[in-house]
Amino acid sequence: MKPFLTNCLRKCAAIALLLSPLAMQGQQAKIQNWRPYDQSGINVFESPKDSATSFDGLKVRIGAGFTQQFQGLKHSNTAGSPLLYPRLKSGFNLAQANLNIDVQLADGIALNLVTYLSARHHNEAWVKGGYIQFDKVPFKGKVWEDIMKVVTLKIGHYQLNYGDQHFRRSDGGQTLYNPFIENYIMDAFATEVGAEVILRKGDITGVLSASNGLINGGVQAPLEPGSTTETYKRNPSLIAKLAYDKKFDENLRLRVAGSVFHNSSSGRSTLYAGDRTGSNYWFAMEAANATAKDNFTSGRISPNFTNQITALQFNALVRAYGFEFFGTFENAQGRTINEKVAGTPKRKVNQFAVDGIYRIGAKENVFLGVRYNQVKGELVNATTEQTVDRVAFGAGWFLTKNVLLKGEYVNQNYKGYATGNILNGGNFKGVVVEAVVGF
Repeated sequence: MKPFLTNCLRKCAAIALLLSPLAMQGQQAKIQNWRPYDQSGINVFESPKDSATSFDGLKVRIGAGFTQQFQGLKHSNTAGSPLLYPRLKSGFNLAQANLNIDVQLADGIALNLVTYLSARHHNEAWVKGGYIQFDKVPFKGKVWEDIMKVVTLKIGHYQLNYGDQHFRRSDGGQTLYNPFIENYIMDAFATEVGAEVILRKGDITGVLSASNGLINGGVQAPLEPGSTTETYKRNPSLIAKLAYDKKFDENLRLRVAGSVFHNSSSGRSTLYAGDRTGSNYWFAMEAANATAKDNFTSGRISPNFTNQITALQFNALVRAYGFEFFGTFENAQGRTINEKVAGTPKRKVNQFAVDGIYRIGAKENVFLGVRYNQVKGELVNATTEQTVDRVAFGAGWFLTKNVLLKGEYVNQNYKGYATGNILNGGNFKGVVVEAVVGF
């Protein structure tokens, strides 16, 4: 770990030195239609349509997300299963860091770039993605003004807007939005090259987008059936969302949303395996020879729908007098290329999750929460069914809007896995604490 940490520190110092003039110029820069990285960004979904921030020239804003964890987890499985990671003891995990660059290029036109500086999976700085967002266009005419009053256009390599849960998830060093330590068991997250159109009318928001269907680009010709490469019959990912979001008064808000994701043929769809930073439960239920870099999805389950996938996610947020309810139901079905070639039926998986949060005080600086999350379905093959469930009790304290201390107790169980599978009779539980900075 020492060479890795030294390398990260050197890169962070070099980047900070290069960007320091921009940071001094733009640290207070106001970016139009922008979701803050601090406490005020919590429960912000699609980027706001901001008409209050005026444009007075190109501005650059430098931000970051930092997370340091202390973990005290224990795990076990059924006797006779493969040996679990033998050194799972209490201690500090490697810190994670994100670099956020936001640029106001022109009136209503902004650029976003996020770089993972230090992460569990990648030992080198790694770009999450970058995109340009248009809330205005540089064309004169009332027709364009009227269109852009209700339209937002995003183009680039960006995080796909499928479901509402991804607005509450932890993302590398940016863990401030998440009231718990880890994301869902089946974590929907993917970055692809594409374009997204957001339409707003009153309390209704609609989203339509299309992307290349891969985590990377690709210009190779498709290969023959049976190929397991990313070049096999590439089709685009298609996404649609419809949401109703109503704030009745300062103490009551309701948001309901439904989303669909579809890709009929991809060489490597990563909707449930697209996170390149890693889980916040280190080494939980991992094999004896596991490494932090290569076994970075501890505690998560991917159904491995890499070739064909259709997923539906329904979300509801209710906020009333400090109490917050956020629920998710998700249904996904799909298969791998090999399953398609063999004529195997599509597998089906359901996910259910509910968060109950109580935010205390006029500034909601303290919160308590509980989460239940269950994944159930044909996770391994089309003939058996597995269940993974989690209960987490969490609490947090915002020392300032940029500094958060949070922790949780988690208990996760695995059922239905065959003898010889490391997850057979699996369980992990314990405490994880995070210190978080976001700005």
